[in-house]
Amino acid sequence: MAPTQPAAAGENSPTAKVLVERDGPVLRVALNRPEKANALDADMVAQLSSALTLLSDDPGLRVAVLHGHGKHFTGGLDLASLAPRLATGDDSILPEEGRDPWGLYRAPAGKPVVTAVHGRCFTAGLELVLNSEICVAAADTVFGQQEVSRGIVALGGATIRLPERVGWGNAMRYLLTGDEFDAQEAWRIGLVQEVVPAGEHLNRALELAHRIAAQAPIAVQATLADARTVLAGHVARSAAALRGDVGPRLFATGDAAEGVASLIERRAPVFRGA
Repeated sequence: MAPTQPAAAGENSPTAKVLVERDGPVLRVALNRPEKANALDADMVAQLSSALTLLSDDPGLRVAVLHGHGKHFTGGLDLASLAPRLATGDDSILPEEGRDPWGLYRAPAGKPVVTAVHGRCFTAGLELVLNSEICVAAADTVFGQQEVSRGIVALGGATIRLPERVGWGNAMRYLLTGDEFDAQEAWRIGLVQEVVPAGEHLNRALELAHRIAAQAPIAVQATLADARTVLAGHVARSAAALRGDVGPRLFATGDAAEGVASLIERRAPVFRGA
């Protein structure tokens, strides 16, 4: 299935279910099916994949903020339209090329993603949170990983990433009951990094994204890649890469020289990505 979104930010079609907007080095990605609680159908998955591919491929973009229009972030997959296909083992809701929004079946976006959630953040939506680097939740957010209550299993990696993120017991508490939980509980167990008053989640996420975008992009991407390597259990591979290639390569960049100079001169650095 080919992505249905255009290749460049700012070229959204009138019927787009995922909107993309360039905010300097930050790509704003908005789920845009508010009349259906932003439930993800096949078109939305393809368009979201296209947005994440744009983030990865465009050198002018350094970080993305993923959020939702309307009353909810997302109610999860649109099972009314997708369940018959999924029941036959048809996984064609994922486009043939491009980034996988859940980072389970193909490599995740190579640059950081910050999610800003509110209202319902259920099932596939919670899995989008798990595949992002930082999550800011509005105080009115309600979370749920409810596949067990539908007689099915999470397809986007929650059985892998939720225990990894919040610990085995906390994950099983919600994976095996299907119970909903609020933003404060999500913060307590480590699913989200900040809880802010309702309506302020997007601004806070954008603030964090711009702070990340102001850092040396090569260093940000190297840090993210190394952390993912360690998280996958490849500690020795990480150590070898840091000593053998990654560390020396970064120390030789102009951004590294700028970082040292700004420290000595007691000023904010200006990184150019080289």
